[in-house]
Amino acid sequence: MRILFLIPARGGSKGIPHKNIRDFCGKPLIHYSIDVARELADDADICVSTDDTEIIKVAEEAGLRAPFVRPNEFATDTASSEDVIRHALEFYEKKGVRYDSVVLLQPTSPLRTAQQVREAIGVYSEDVDMVVGVKRSQSAVTLMREEPDGNLVHVFDLAGGVRRQDAAALYEINGALYVINCHALADKGMGGFTRIRKYVMPEISSVDIDTELDWMLAEEICRKTALRTADVEKR
Repeated sequence: MRILFLIPARGGSKGIPHKNIRDFCGKPLIHYSIDVARELADDADICVSTDDTEIIKVAEEAGLRAPFVRPNEFATDTASSEDVIRHALEFYEKKGVRYDSVVLLQPTSPLRTAQQVREAIGVYSEDVDMVVGVKRSQSAVTLMREEPDGNLVHVFDLAGGVRRQDAAALYEINGALYVINCHALADKGMGGFTRIRKYVMPEISSVDIDTELDWMLAEEICRKTALRTADVEKR
């Protein structure tokens, strides 16, 4: 099975400007995803897809050449991950390179590890449309809406009258990793995927940086993890 490790890094982030190349615990954020991909593949099978020349420069500082500049129509606020994946696959197909699956590694998940990606790939098989990284949800399993008369009515109740901790498990997609079947993508698109398997990740690895608060939390976890690692190595 030939795998493309795709790192999507659009330049126009509004929540945190230039976040993909901002320093995160000593190196640009995007370098963490590049480092993970390099533990699993050769550079020829790693693609940074970006529309931003600064991001290309930062990727090249890590020794990884971006194979193309992403066209503007695939770098807007409304462009989907599927658009980005299809564009990359078509680029390689024109060069005679065909991939069986894509591992999507978003730069905003710097706490994900190569071992976790490896294990997620292990969950994947040819009869699966996609394996997706998730975390066990701590969100409420009951949602209510206020009516005009001031009374609350149920709009969603998975608990069914049982305690939250006894209700069926719920999972949230954490954005850290996706393993996507290229043939299923071509046949029916991601919206048509029905054979989706989960790869459960701990909450720490599931931090997805979208706001400054997310950034502070992720950096604090990163620093403390590095300190624990250094302490263990000293012993």
